[in-house]
Amino acid sequence: MERLFEILEEIQPEVDYETCTDLIDGHYLDSLSILSLVAEIEEEFDITIPTVEIIPENFNSAEALWDMIERLQEEE
Repeated sequence: MERLFEILEEIQPEVDYETCTDLIDGHYLDSLSILSLVAEIEEEFDITIPTVEIIPENFNSAEALWDMIERLQEEE
């Protein structure tokens, strides 16, 4: 999960990803940030994030992102 924090901080450095639970709803990540994040996660963790997974519930916190990454890794 440490690598996920690094990716998030590269995209939006001023957010406390360990405690933030409204990355999307709080407008910390915009659409371009999300696209960059998806590309970085797919490359780093060797997964494909289907369009149906790109929803606020999966992107509102680092923990939710990590849960999605682990689930997608298990499915591949």
